[in-house]
Formats: sequence, C-alpha cells, structure tokens
Amino acid sequence: MLLVAYASLHPLSGWRDPGTSAFAFLSAPWPRWVTPFDVASNVLGYFPLGAICVLALQPRWRGFQAVLIALIAGAALSVMLETAQSFLPARVASNLDVLANTAGALMGGVAGSLLAPRFLGMGPLRRLRAHTITAGTEAELGLVLLALWLFAQLNPTTLLFGAGDLRDLLTDVAGPAHAPRLFVSIEAFTAAGNLIAVSLLASLLMRPAAPARRILLALLGAALTVRVLAFAVLMPSEPLFTWLTHGAQLGLALGVPLMLVGVALPRTMRLVIAAVLLMAATVLVNLSPPNPYTAAMLKLWEQGHFLNFNGLTRLVSAVWPFAALAYLILFAARAGSQRALR
Repeated sequence: MLLVAYASLHPLSGWRDPGTSAFAFLSAPWPRWVTPFDVASNVLGYFPLGAICVLALQPRWRGFQAVLIALIAGAALSVMLETAQSFLPARVASNLDVLANTAGALMGGVAGSLLAPRFLGMGPLRRLRAHTITAGTEAELGLVLLALWLFAQLNPTTLLFGAGDLRDLLTDVAGPAHAPRLFVSIEAFTAAGNLIAVSLLASLLMRPAAPARRILLALLGAALTVRVLAFAVLMPSEPLFTWLTHGAQLGLALGVPLMLVGVALPRTMRLVIAAVLLMAATVLVNLSPPNPYTAAMLKLWEQGHFLNFNGLTRLVSAVWPFAALAYLILFAARAGSQRALR
C-alpha cells in the first residue's frame, strides 16, 4: 500500500487548492486521451495488492468474502489517492484510473483466492521453500528484500545493479566532464560489488544442503531478464541491450566468479563482506559523476508518461541498500544472541 501510494502521489510536491471539489473527477466525462500502457499499469499496480490482501486474510476469511474485502480495500485506496491527486498539478485524477485500479484489485483477489492452497498449503512452492530456505522471520524478510531488488532493476536510469543513489532526492547531480574510463571503472565496480553483496545476502537465507550456486545463477538470470524487459517496454526506441555497456560487462565478468566462490566462505565472513560491499558500492554510486551519455539516452523516458512508475522504481532503488544493511545488522544481532544462548 505504501508503494502504491508513493507511485500515485509522486513527485509529492507542488500541492495546491484545485479550486473545485476534490471529488469532481468521479462524475467527470471519460478522459479524452487514454493509452493502453496507463490502463495496464493501473491494473497491474493493484493486482498484487488484491492478491496479497486475500492471502493475508487466510484462513479467517476465504473465497468470496476475502475477494470482496480485497475489492473494497482496493477501490477505497484508489478513490482516496485519486482525490489526493487533485491537489497535485503534475497529476490528473481520473475516474478511469479508479475503475482500472479496482479491476486490478479484483483480478488480484481472484488470483490470490485460487492460488492460496499452493502458496499457503504444502504445494510445490511451499516444498521448494522448505527445502532451500531456512525457517523464521529473518528469512521471510530476506526474501522480500530480494524481490524488491529484482523490482529495482526495472529502473533504466540506474547503473547495472546500482542502488542507493540519493542525489536525485537531495541535490543536483550536474558536474564537470570526466574521461570515459572513469565511468567504465565505476560501473564495473558497482555491478560487481552489488552482485556479490546480494548473492552473499541470499546465501545467508539458504539451508546448508541447498544448491546455492544454481539458485544464485537463477537469481542473476532473473535480474538480467528484468533489465531486458524494462528496456524493451520502457525504451522501445533504444537497442535491447543498451544497458550492457563495457563497464557492465566487466562487472559481470568479475562478479560472477567471485559470487560462485564467495558462497563457500564461512557464514560470518559472508555477512561481513556483504555489508562492506553494500556500503562501498552505495558510497561510490553517490560520489560518481553523472554520465552524460546515459542522461541523454534517458531524457525522453524521464519526460514521458511514466512519472509514477519512474518514481516508484527510483524510490525502491534508492532505499534498497540501506534496508539491506539494516537487515544484515538485524541478522548478525539475532545470530549473536542465538550463539550466546547456546
């Protein structure tokens, strides 16, 4: 719900009195300009919300009751956020958005109700999770972090696996020109450092008997697939592998072997290395100069019709390494207390 709210209200600035009723959009005529992407993004944005709502209601409410609650919750949230958009000059409140959001919540609720036995019962996914991932709240939080890391790869404005860039939120990124070799070095270390850190974090969640290397390669493949899909959907005019720069290639060539070797290290060492690499890569991302080629390539996308999606992916990308560091600190504290009890 927080992610949906942020995406709906981005950029969260310029609030003003619309001069009319904030609910006027509900009875307004049908929007003159309707794009398939906007409708699809509104449906897909509320689809996981409806599904998660139904799953969270299990087992107290099931079937029709759970779907109805998800539908009402999605519709109420959409009306509330569209009403708030009336006070933002950069956003346009729309009754079509409310219908698309409500439809997404309904579709997600139905899907969640149908898939509840597989997710909550001892289905294939449940058995796979039980055999590969350790039990407990720490592992659940770790899986959420990994899912958000994959989601952050949808932002084409970041370096490959780069995260934690706070400059867009805090200050201007403009600066003097630099040699291309500097950009290659920064992107290579950023990609390699974050890949190794994420892989070591993921390995901390696995059981000793789990096929760690195969799982990490699958995670890497998923991240690269998301990256390709992001450029294919958001930047169709650019070549599909524009993001695979020389620096990104060097980062993958360095990071993949070290990732496969690093999972064999002792657990405590993996935790420390993951934290150090996360901090180093985050500092480097925030100190690195802006790449003029990347800025020119992404100018059209940033000024297009993807304001809410851009803001959401940018927020997740900016916050992710700090959430991961907090998680690693929590993980180390819990592990230390367990050893003390023994």
